[in-house]
Formats: sequence, structure tokens, C-alpha cells
Amino acid sequence: MKDMKDLKYLQLFDAYGALLNEHRREVCELYYLCDLSLTEIAEQKGISKQSVSDALAQSRRLLEGYEQKLHHSEIVQSESLAVSQMLTRVLRALEQFERDHPEHAAEIERIISLMQIDSEHSAVITTRGEGEKF
Repeated sequence: MKDMKDLKYLQLFDAYGALLNEHRREVCELYYLCDLSLTEIAEQKGISKQSVSDALAQSRRLLEGYEQKLHHSEIVQSESLAVSQMLTRVLRALEQFERDHPEHAAEIERIISLMQIDSEHSAVITTRGEGEKF
């Protein structure tokens, strides 16, 4: 499993990977998406482990440069947090409405079920009864 620093680069790769040349993009895909080691990538591509390491380092520098200029990942993270906070406020209001009007419990449950966000599709998750997770 990759560390948190690699998660940052995975997010940058998602945003800017298409801007990398083919070789760097393939190395990043194998490393970040396929979770291959440097040795495994080197064997698969028929290059040295040092070349893989260099390609990843160059890719990281480029991805950070794109983010410094374009701020896409920063904006997406900020918007995701804002949406999560809004959903949490709506969920809490629905729960209060359900307590105040138990005769509408079935309808409220249906609405709440539509609001659930699974962890595969979002880094910020709001679930009923658990508050906010960041």
C-alpha cells in the first residue's frame, strides 16, 4: 500500500496525467493505479529501476508544477468539502424533521437513502448518524 504522499500524487495524476508524455504516464499508471513496485515496472517496461525512479520523480515535479499554476486539485478538494458540509446540514435537517413528524418517516428514509455517498466515489463521505468524515 502506498503512503499518504503517494495519494497526493495520485490525485494530481488524476487531474493532470493526460499532460504527461506517454512514457511518464505509463510509469505513473503502473505505479499509482496498478500498485506495482519500481522493480516490477522496470521488468515490465524493459528499463532499469533507476529509469523508473527518474520518470516518477520527473512526473511528480511536473504534476506539482501543473497544480501550482492551475490549482485544479485544490479547487476540487475545496468544492468536495463544501458539498459534504451542505449534505451534512441537509441530513441533520431531515433527521430533525423526521423526529418532529414521525408520520413522514418512510419518505424521509427514502430521501436519506438517496443522499448516501459510497467511499468508492468520494473522498469526503457523510453518513447518517456518523456526522462528517474528512
